[in-house]
Amino acid sequence: MRFGKTLATAVYPPWKDQYIDYPKLKKLLHDDDSAPSSPANPNDTWTEDDESAFVDELVNVQLEKVHSFHKDTYEALRERTAKCEARLDAIAVADAGTTKDGKEASKPSAKKSDGNGKRAVPSEEEKQKTLKQTLSELDQITSETNELEKYSRINYTGFLKAAKKHDRKRGSAYRVRPLLQVRLAALPFNKEDYSPLLYRLSAMYSFVRQNLEVVGERGMSMSEPRTGLDEYISHKFWVHPENLLEVKTMILRRLPVLVYNPQTSRIAEGSQPDPSITSIYFDNPKFDLYTKKVDHGAATSLRLRWYGQLNDKPDIWVEKKTISEDETSHESRFMTKEKYIQRFINDQYHMEKQIKKLEDRAGSDNAEVKSMSSAVDEIQTFIKEQGLQPMLRANYTRTAFQVPGDDRVRISLDTDLAFIREDSIDERPCRDPESWHRTDIDNNEMTYPFSSIRKGEVTRFPFALLEIKERNSGKKAEWVKDIMSSHLVKEAPRFSKFVHGVAQLFEDYVNTFPFWLSEMETDIRRDPQKAFEEEQAKKQKARDDEFAVGSLLKSRPSYSTMVRSHKSAIISPVGSPAMDTIGDRAMVNQRLSTSLARQTEVHETAGEPDEDETGVRGETSANGGFASFLPSMSNSKYANAKRNKSILPPGVSKPDFWIKDQGPIKVEAKVWLANQRTFIKWQHVSILLATLGLGLYNAAGENNNIARSLALVYTLVAVLTAAWGYGIYMWRVKLIEQRSGKDFDAIAGPIMVCVGLTVALILNFAFKYQAVSHERESHSGHPGLNQTMYSDLRIDL
Repeated sequence: MRFGKTLATAVYPPWKDQYIDYPKLKKLLHDDDSAPSSPANPNDTWTEDDESAFVDELVNVQLEKVHSFHKDTYEALRERTAKCEARLDAIAVADAGTTKDGKEASKPSAKKSDGNGKRAVPSEEEKQKTLKQTLSELDQITSETNELEKYSRINYTGFLKAAKKHDRKRGSAYRVRPLLQVRLAALPFNKEDYSPLLYRLSAMYSFVRQNLEVVGERGMSMSEPRTGLDEYISHKFWVHPENLLEVKTMILRRLPVLVYNPQTSRIAEGSQPDPSITSIYFDNPKFDLYTKKVDHGAATSLRLRWYGQLNDKPDIWVEKKTISEDETSHESRFMTKEKYIQRFINDQYHMEKQIKKLEDRAGSDNAEVKSMSSAVDEIQTFIKEQGLQPMLRANYTRTAFQVPGDDRVRISLDTDLAFIREDSIDERPCRDPESWHRTDIDNNEMTYPFSSIRKGEVTRFPFALLEIKERNSGKKAEWVKDIMSSHLVKEAPRFSKFVHGVAQLFEDYVNTFPFWLSEMETDIRRDPQKAFEEEQAKKQKARDDEFAVGSLLKSRPSYSTMVRSHKSAIISPVGSPAMDTIGDRAMVNQRLSTSLARQTEVHETAGEPDEDETGVRGETSANGGFASFLPSMSNSKYANAKRNKSILPPGVSKPDFWIKDQGPIKVEAKVWLANQRTFIKWQHVSILLATLGLGLYNAAGENNNIARSLALVYTLVAVLTAAWGYGIYMWRVKLIEQRSGKDFDAIAGPIMVCVGLTVALILNFAFKYQAVSHERESHSGHPGLNQTMYSDLRIDL
């Protein structure tokens, strides 16, 4: 798409007259459709007056117009924000029960003022009205802030496009780009930092939510009970820089921005910048940890992590994390100071001082003391056995979002991500082998984009990283779903900073690469309408798949899935009245309300270890096998439902049918065909058994009654097998038509057939052997007769 069309599409209608007049600039450049566009055309003359007119329009008129509008709009947004703060301040003072002179306020049942300078206390009705009006105003300010950022970006691109077009057409005699860059540096409308305004908006959103107790789309109520589950489901996404502010505004409407303060671990003032986080990852010269992580996914990683500049003497976390094949993780970590790191790596110091201080304060039997001692020994042994050394540095800025004291949804947004080589494996090492970190970076307090570092030693990640963590409670907020399925983000499952940095900077040292590496050069931006259609198609496909094979699944669904199924009717064979779901529902409710989770400090989100491996740790169940044969031993959903029947409350009766079971039956053909394939297999087995029985009967002879009797038994087993197969086939057809939730497995038949055949074969051999032995004893002097009997035995067997 040409830029003129792109600009027309990006225009925000209320501000349409304030954008760069790109068509006018093209016309002045003689590049419009109605004018000659080739410099070789004799009619296309370019004079000093033309150059002056174009430069004056570009630099003095259009640039000044855009800069002035951006500046005025931003100031207006700040003033509107200040007015909202003033409205909420009155409510905050009234809620605190104080007046202007510090005395107790009157009961807020009506708006009062005694004329003695005391602040009026708004009534409850006025308070609710003010909060709703303020919330509406905050939504408008947030929306316009997002539009203003888009406005500055598209206009900045327009000025560069116009300058580039000019220099390409008239660059032989005139160049306007250097002049434009000077003017853009003097009028930096495109470099405005919106973070302070966003922090103020976030604080007001949080205050309004708490007072209105908004539940649902706008966020979660602070008064809602929290589940006591410690497991999280983590989702990772890439965010294009152009969509970054819009993603931030979508999140801060529901969750407040948390600014990490390493001194207090509390919410800091909005003027404090987001923390810069540095992680140094370890590996050996063969990159064994990297290779295991890429090839198997289940591996161990080790890193050092701190916040801010190392010259400020921050606490340093030493962290070892192991991810197993079943996606569960184990982490060992402890905190120390910079001066101990090198001796710890060299196995010369075992954190005796820190452990001793902790023992003196908490006692030698304290769990924290034991945990730290165990972590120190485990990590030190791991470094020694693997021959690890610092290899890679990752530096990024983190913005965290979370409701204080409520950690059900925790979101982190990492920007300005850069990877730097920290190794000493080349002849020209990046790091002094006697030091555990690059002193050139930390001593000079280098920051992003680390332009002083040599080429080939640094790579900058082009996107922001968004990570959404939700407690595995079966309840997902709608606004979280909207963000995850929007065009603003691109899903990046199992993305790892360590893996990506090694793959980019140590390409010549490794032989395997992560799957996402090929997507780095692609444009991850998507058209909103197309993204919406793709998401709807994905949901429809998921519903179709669940409907098609859901009833044939053997594994028990997780309780999060069951909770969702109780909230919305899903067209699926799973969960019809044929299955008593009352027990399952009671079990779900009990698990979702077992206990309240502990309160979470701000640093658990703003300063928490970022997950390099995303693992969804849920329930596992061992279904099928012999356990499914006996309901008392089975872990299937049907057996669990039978074991967990609950008494219905008064006035509630079990429904005879469900609404979703009404209407036409729609089952995909592969469900029917799967049942038919099983039936055909049963008939195949029965024919084989019948063939065996008839063949044995014909070969037995008239005098061999034992063989003939067993042949009849085999034939009877074949008939029973055919009848069993047909009966099971019809039973499963009925379950499919009824959308039943019962298990489809029925292994009693195969077990009985196998047992019957085994017993028949053993008896056949025993009886025949006994008969042959008896006759052999009776006719021991007749070799020819003995040979005949052995021939009969071979025929029977």
